[in-house]
Amino acid sequence: MKKSNIAAAAAVTSLLAMGATALTSAPAMAKEAKVKCYGVAQAGKNDCATSNSSCAGTSTVDGQKDAFILMPEKLCDRLAGSSLTAK
Repeated sequence: MKKSNIAAAAAVTSLLAMGATALTSAPAMAKEAKVKCYGVAQAGKNDCATSNSSCAGTSTVDGQKDAFILMPEKLCDRLAGSSLTAK
């Protein structure tokens, strides 16, 4: 086999391996339950309405206590200033 054919075969094999890895890890991430994590969204980056607004992306300050973003519960528990309930 020519050197160029060997290099091409190795490149294709590595791409296939990376694709297979991505496919097997995606379902595990999708199964993790998402929760509303309050008090950690940046201004304008909240996922849904707050007590003062009716649309996503309308929080006015970083860490607004009634603005949430959806994330895995295990991650929310680890963030400073986070809460699973609105304040």
